[in-house]
Amino acid sequence: MRLATRRLACGRCDPQGLRAAARDTGDGALTGYASPQGSLPLRALLARRLAAQGIDAAPDQILLTDSSTHSLDLVCRFLLEPGDTVLVDDPCYFNFLALLRAHRVKVVGVPMTPTGPDVAAFAAALAEHRPRFYLTNSAVQNPTGATLAAATAHKLLNLAEAHDLVVVEDDIFADFEHTVAPRLAAFDGLDRVIRIGSFSKSLSAAVRCGHIVARPDWIEALADLRIATSMSGNPLSANLLHAVLTDGSYRRHVETVRARLARAMTRTVKRLRAVGIEPWIEPDAGIFLWARLPDGMDAVALARAALAEGIVLAPGNVFSTSGAWSGYLRFNVSMCNDEAVFSFLAKA
Repeated sequence: MRLATRRLACGRCDPQGLRAAARDTGDGALTGYASPQGSLPLRALLARRLAAQGIDAAPDQILLTDSSTHSLDLVCRFLLEPGDTVLVDDPCYFNFLALLRAHRVKVVGVPMTPTGPDVAAFAAALAEHRPRFYLTNSAVQNPTGATLAAATAHKLLNLAEAHDLVVVEDDIFADFEHTVAPRLAAFDGLDRVIRIGSFSKSLSAAVRCGHIVARPDWIEALADLRIATSMSGNPLSANLLHAVLTDGSYRRHVETVRARLARAMTRTVKRLRAVGIEPWIEPDAGIFLWARLPDGMDAVALARAALAEGIVLAPGNVFSTSGAWSGYLRFNVSMCNDEAVFSFLAKA
């Protein structure tokens, strides 16, 4: 919880894979531009991994990018015009809000529940605002840790079809799951859902390789945008990622990370409750815990007081379009092992 850039997920992977990825095999992979869609071997491997989540995608339906943020930026360039409206969960990842505002669009929040967005509020927002797309984390939602229920997913997709709404599903926390949760992309068959992802949270933030999964005609247009804005991807990152995904080291690494996160989640819930801070839910997986402060406490004021003591807290209002979560904090359980944090919270 000190600085959110630190990752419990950054463990050890076999260095042989890193050395192999760094070698230029003589085909120009590391000396020339990559193909617009990126490494075919990696896209084929990602297609097989997506199938395990129930998402049927061919390699030509996958575009490699520099990160999930880059993926979302390309999707925004593809779908949005200034003045358009985008729906998000309330609360949602704060950088979603910053990126969407950079594209000069109106952002409308839909209240989040433990099983996904409030369906009645979602329907009302569609009717009132006629949004261009809806942006969400279906599995292991940031910041709440909530998981989409299958019944909610079906209702959302029915509404999306009725209102000709595109859904953008950010799924960067997929590998933290112990069991596969419902995915909008799986239920929809990539008709109106665009799925984006990366391995920056589960492997390393230094491996800049994200991806977009969508229908072929959209991928073709997004590839043209990628050429216009950044030419091509990073073949070294793609080769490195392919190496660690195929040599068994990533699987062992993720199994270790899941176990460590589960222990950290249990420990953090117990310690927060001991100082009067109640989790909104106890997530099934992931690194985030969304928790309510005692009545009358303001998260921004608490975060400012913490910062004066060198402790970084994440207040609820930075994740919200409505300001309805001012009494909440997001905790990164991988970094909740600092005694100074809980001493501060108990004193506060």
